[in-house]
Amino acid sequence: MELTQLTALSPIDGRYRKKVAHLDEYFAEYALIKYRVLVEVEYFFFLADQKFFKLPIKAKQALRTMLENFSVDDANQIKQLESVTNHDVKAVEYFLKEQVEKAGISHLKEWIHFGLTSQDINNTAIPLSWKHAMEHEYLPALINLQNMIYSLASQWKDIPLLARTHGQAASPTKLGKEFMVYVERIHNQIELFSSIPYAAKFGGATGNFNAHHIAFPKKNWVLLGNKFVEEVLGLQRMQFTTQIEHYDSLAAHFDALKRINNILIDLCRDIWTYISMDYFKQQTKKGEIGSSAMPHKVNPIDFENAEGNLGIANALLEHLSGKLPISRLQRDLTDSTVLRNMGVPMGHISIAIQSLEKGLSKLILNEQAIKADLENNWPVVAEAIQTILRRENYPNPYEALKDLTRGKQKIDKAAIHQFINSLKISPALKKELKAISPSNYTGVNPAY
Repeated sequence: MELTQLTALSPIDGRYRKKVAHLDEYFAEYALIKYRVLVEVEYFFFLADQKFFKLPIKAKQALRTMLENFSVDDANQIKQLESVTNHDVKAVEYFLKEQVEKAGISHLKEWIHFGLTSQDINNTAIPLSWKHAMEHEYLPALINLQNMIYSLASQWKDIPLLARTHGQAASPTKLGKEFMVYVERIHNQIELFSSIPYAAKFGGATGNFNAHHIAFPKKNWVLLGNKFVEEVLGLQRMQFTTQIEHYDSLAAHFDALKRINNILIDLCRDIWTYISMDYFKQQTKKGEIGSSAMPHKVNPIDFENAEGNLGIANALLEHLSGKLPISRLQRDLTDSTVLRNMGVPMGHISIAIQSLEKGLSKLILNEQAIKADLENNWPVVAEAIQTILRRENYPNPYEALKDLTRGKQKIDKAAIHQFINSLKISPALKKELKAISPSNYTGVNPAY
């Protein structure tokens, strides 16, 4: 069958294609080839800048134009070469040698891929594409989601809410503050994520610049390698490597993504629960159906979709972070096929973030249900009363409130006030205690 959204094996390229198409530029086969070409050409230019050979301006402009206009057709040419070479990076090298000949500098073509092994290209091209995907797509999307959560927190900052610990009624809080919990958690993880370097390997067949050094022993190849990777590509070169980058930094990125995903899963489940408690209604769209059998249903499908996709992403990220740092001796090939799947969890994460944003945009606050829940849970003010009584050195206040409230079927405002009236305390203190209610016993938090 012809590959379409209906025949695609993966739902990422099928059902959810429109939501992830923007990631093609970083994770598709075309993108990998394009970034390999980019690194090869930049290295060629770098050698010229370091006076290994003289590169005519027109030829450099021709190669730069080719690079800027690199197309799917160009990538297909490389794939055709690969069908002969059975080696993807060598196919890139042959393609570029053809481009060098077209630029009228065939005498310089052996400087393409000079002294390099395939992993010098892969372990720079892949982290570079990863860096661009994180900086241009993932982090902006996550920050946009964080801002959306913050906007809701600000909107609902004064809404009192019954808290629940262990599923049971607990000291009241503010709805906005509960959303700020997620704003802060996401912020902290973005800070940690952003501190992880984008690491690269660049040093020849076994990481020692053997070929470079034997050809030009007077050159400081460690310094040159650092200069190319860090100043030209904007990556951080690992100084001691085997044939491949050790992927510890990349694994740290994957682990950081898992932590962020877990925070978002937690958010999905909390909002799902609030919806089930009727604290939130959801905006409906004419023509949409919630259940094939129950016409009344408006299901929290956006949060369920997000949770499911985040779970799949985490499973893949777990394998990526666990497998990639392990390679036999100076290198085995298991990293190659695994690295080709880096875009898959990012596709699921992108779908999840979009679903979360959609779900959040449909939330309608049901203050009536929230107020009713608070009013039905007067025992939560027992903590406040016993704490004030402790302040006044009243004997055994905790035990007195425990006897009043614990396990009792119905403790309402009247019962609480009756208890207060029975206390041998001043009228002023009784007035202070009676002023406490589930709706105003919400504590304090930093301004936001």
